[in-house]
Amino acid sequence: MQEDGHVLVIGAAGFDIKGYPYALPQPATSNPGRVSSSFGGVGRNIAENLARLEVEVVLLSVVGDDSQGDLMMAHAAAAGVDVTHILQISDGRSGSYVAIMDDKGDLAMAVSDYDIMQRLDPDYLQQRASLFEDAYMVVTDLNISAEAVAKIVELCEAYDVPLVVDPTSPARASKIRPFLDKVYLITPNGSETVPLCDIPDPSHDIDRSIQAAKQLVGMGPEIVIVTLGEFGVAYANSNEAGLIPARKTEVVDSTGAGDALTGGVIYGLVNDLSLDEAMRLGVTAASLTLRSRESVVPELTPDLLYEHLIV
Repeated sequence: MQEDGHVLVIGAAGFDIKGYPYALPQPATSNPGRVSSSFGGVGRNIAENLARLEVEVVLLSVVGDDSQGDLMMAHAAAAGVDVTHILQISDGRSGSYVAIMDDKGDLAMAVSDYDIMQRLDPDYLQQRASLFEDAYMVVTDLNISAEAVAKIVELCEAYDVPLVVDPTSPARASKIRPFLDKVYLITPNGSETVPLCDIPDPSHDIDRSIQAAKQLVGMGPEIVIVTLGEFGVAYANSNEAGLIPARKTEVVDSTGAGDALTGGVIYGLVNDLSLDEAMRLGVTAASLTLRSRESVVPELTPDLLYEHLIV
């Protein structure tokens, strides 16, 4: 386990509501199927993955002062996440994410309602500066304002803490572009590389995805991981670049797989493993999540990760 400090995770926490049509979903009509819910939010998912992997983790987020917020905080705390610094407000609704999956378990469309995250502002972050000072690493999603992103970068630079960024969506990814030279690790999917470095979407071209990772490294981050779904992950740092193929597995639900990958990679890095092994741990965590209807595998442990390690 990391010897000095916690991992500070900043980002969305809420609920995932997911619909699974029995056949290929048809627009503008009701599709017979099944609906389920689970705890979600990119930051919360990453934090829970890390906690289940026995990493000390503190979560900064905003939830409503309502039953949904209470349930989310209780669940995260039970998983081992420090939730004592989460802001719970009475004049806002807890975040949620509504997804319609296709007949293969992949995302067909979604609506993300995390307006509440705008309350995670620079003042809130400055009041918790000591959490940055004591952190081994800081991880943020981009469901937060551009001003909050700038403050996170400022605090990480002030305390010399490595910053990991999940771009979250193409619409949000541009918030981190002015600060790429301050980022240690960034984990975009193919479409999120487009606003980061002005290239055509490389999602379906492995060579172009590796090139996108290398191009982003040239813009500042020490490590870039481009997630490519069924193709695996392209990665680069200043010394190497390549692809780790995805493991062939039955896809039950793709929600949270990217967050699991980020959590698995961070788990490897905070335990001083090589980038290659950290990458394989991340891909393994994503593979396990693809088989689960939960956004984070409830049974996840370091032993389970190594039992299924992709080699």
